[in-house]
Amino acid sequence: MSTEVLLVEVADEVAVVTMNRPESRNALSAHLLGALQSAMADLAAREDVAVVILTGSDPAFCAGLDLKELGRSSRLLEGGGASDQASSAPWPSLGKPLIGAVNGVAVTGGLELALNCDFLIASERAKFADTHARVGVMPGWGLTVLLPQRVGVAMARRMSFTGDFVDAAAALRAGLVTEVVSHDELLPAARRVARTIAANNRSGVLGIYDTYRRLDAMATMAGLALELEASLRWRREGRTDGLAERVPGVISRGRDQLGPI
Repeated sequence: MSTEVLLVEVADEVAVVTMNRPESRNALSAHLLGALQSAMADLAAREDVAVVILTGSDPAFCAGLDLKELGRSSRLLEGGGASDQASSAPWPSLGKPLIGAVNGVAVTGGLELALNCDFLIASERAKFADTHARVGVMPGWGLTVLLPQRVGVAMARRMSFTGDFVDAAAALRAGLVTEVVSHDELLPAARRVARTIAANNRSGVLGIYDTYRRLDAMATMAGLALELEASLRWRREGRTDGLAERVPGVISRGRDQLGPI
């Protein structure tokens, strides 16, 4: 399942999926997004996988959609990975616990990937930001629904309106992450939690998981549909016109937080 942009390791019923474009802060190209969607679909079907961990190659978790690629084509905004169909989630339903191990910045689309995990464990180096408003695009993977569920409405609105970064300690206080550990301990800590889950009764875990997911669907389905429609309407109305011209300024503005890209 591994490709040069996505690494997948399975051991002891735990799969570790690593986004592997470190030179671009693991920004989501069409190639990486397609590989991620395909890997999640494959892991969903594997009987030897009970829990999945999602992380990134250092120094970042994921810097969001690849702005340089986005400036050349709108395909990424249209879901352009393994499927060309717009979806309110970045990958097919996994049907088993997914832990986000956030090792660095998780920005915009990268933050949405993190929010689509069941819970997050963060390195002390982790930072989170929603910069959709800086770029001039609408979220489409549930951010406006999932972020306020994690951190509260006021904090979510502040993050989305300002684009400001939130460090690991603040994310822990806000409830965005469940634990902050030293950077070197991130994957060991995530694996320990994953092995604890895998050691439980599989049917029991999946039964509880399914109940959580169905309750989530009841609570969020209307909101997710509204966000997706808003995102599609934004594109239909040509609001993304001029995106290529905005990209250099957005990259420059984020460089202090992300480092060179």
